[in-house]
This record gives sequence, structure tokens and C-alpha cells, in this order.
Amino acid sequence: MAYVDTTSSLLISRGTKLIKGRTSFLLGGFFLSVFIVLAIGGEALAPNSPNQIDLLHRLSAPSLTYPLGTDHLGRCILSRLMVGTSLSLGTALATAGLILAIALPVGLLAALCKGWVDAVLMRVADIFLAFPMLVFALAIIGYLGASLTSAVVGVALAWWPSLARLVRTLTLDAASKQYVLASRQCGLKPLTIIRRHILPQILPPLLVVLSLEMAGLLLVLSSLSFLGLGAQPPAAEWGAMLNEARPFFAERPSVVLAPGLVITLAVLSFNLVGEGIRNQLDKRKPYQW
Repeated sequence: MAYVDTTSSLLISRGTKLIKGRTSFLLGGFFLSVFIVLAIGGEALAPNSPNQIDLLHRLSAPSLTYPLGTDHLGRCILSRLMVGTSLSLGTALATAGLILAIALPVGLLAALCKGWVDAVLMRVADIFLAFPMLVFALAIIGYLGASLTSAVVGVALAWWPSLARLVRTLTLDAASKQYVLASRQCGLKPLTIIRRHILPQILPPLLVVLSLEMAGLLLVLSSLSFLGLGAQPPAAEWGAMLNEARPFFAERPSVVLAPGLVITLAVLSFNLVGEGIRNQLDKRKPYQW
């Protein structure tokens, strides 16, 4: 009887976890889909031109013409948020892609070559990790000049070492599997082994990590734009919109709250999707990627 009760409790717990994982994924996926649609067709869907100045209606309250009101220059806040989706999410995706492009080959080389190659690459990563991430990114941006491109490069160069270490750890674990060792004994080329056996093992957990990292990247890039080091006016970028609206918070709080809530929702969406993917991958056995 106790065995039946224990089994039932385990099944209920597993079922609850599965439902929560699917709910998180579906909820995050819904909001993320909305952002993707806005990123693709935000300019066509926007009710007004995002950069059209109307000083007669500056800092106006929400209305039919301006659903979320206007900023200090009379520009439609809703239109700027919609058009800015492609810029804000696009830079986060570009940064994640650049980080992966650096971390993946470095981690693979360190794990598969071992010896002095591993030691040199990991010591280089340690040097990058010795600097605070934000300070290092600010130094790169200061050298290249304040722009969104500089922010992407600076954040990517500061962010890749931790992901490279993760790739190295996952690759070492994947390379120790019996079927990978057997494929080496059969004479398969290293690139073939990486493509057929190692990458299918390490990419799913990397996908989860990157989906969660996207939230942090979006926050960092928005923060840099808020500091005036990322997107420059009149670009409709969420962090830059926060920076422009900051002096007018007491007069019209909505000009700050609107982009802040959008950033929060985007970060939450990435976290929910990442959590949902992680729960799905937890059900799979290590060799079933």
C-alpha cells in the first residue's frame, strides 16, 4: 500500500511539473510570438510614424490618436515601442549569435585538443573573466565609440568566456560516451564525430542556456542604451526611450512606464520559454538528443 502511495505521489509530482513546464513554455511562447510579429511588421502595424514630431501634443495623455500618449517631442509612444521591437530584440539576438560564434569553437577546441591548447584557451578565458563584465564592455564601447554596434561587440567580448567554459564541459562529457569512443576506433574523422555525435548532445542544453541568457543580454543592452552608450537618438530602442523619458517621469509617468513594462515582459518571455525548454529536455535521456 505504501508503495502504491509513493508511486502515485511521484506520478502526480511529475505530472504537475510537466504541466507547469508546458504552461510556462506556452505562455512565454505566446508573448515571444507577439514580439516576433512586431519585430517583423511593427512599422506597418504602427498607428503613427515613430519619428513624427508634434510639439502641440507633447506629453499628451493616451487617446485614440495616441493610444499610449506621446513623449516630450510629441512622438507616439506606442508606435515607437512597436517599431523599436526589431531593434531591441535584433541586437540581443545578434549579440547571442556573436557570443555563440566565439564560445562554441573555443570550447570545442579546448575539450578535444586538450594539452597546451586547452591550457592556453582557458587561460585566455580566465583573463577575460578577471574583469567585471560591465566594466570590460564599457571599456570596449569607450574605445570603439558609443553606438549600438559597439554595445553588441563589447557585450559579446565580455560574455563569451563563461559560455566557452560550459561548451568545454559539455564536450568533455559528450566525448566520453561509449559510442563516441567507438566511432573514433572505427576511424571516423574528427569533424564527422563532432557533427554527428558531439554537437547533437551539446546543442540542446546550450539552447536552454542561450534562451535564458537572452533575457540578461536584453537587459544589459537596454541598460547601455539607457546610459547613452548604445542606441543613439532618434532610434526607437527601448532602453534609449527610457533614457529620453527619464527627465519627464514626474510630469508624465507613462513615458517611462511603457518602455519599462515592455522590457520586463520581453525578459519574462525569454525566461518562461527557457524554463519550458529545460523542463522538456529534462525528460529525455542523455543519448536521445
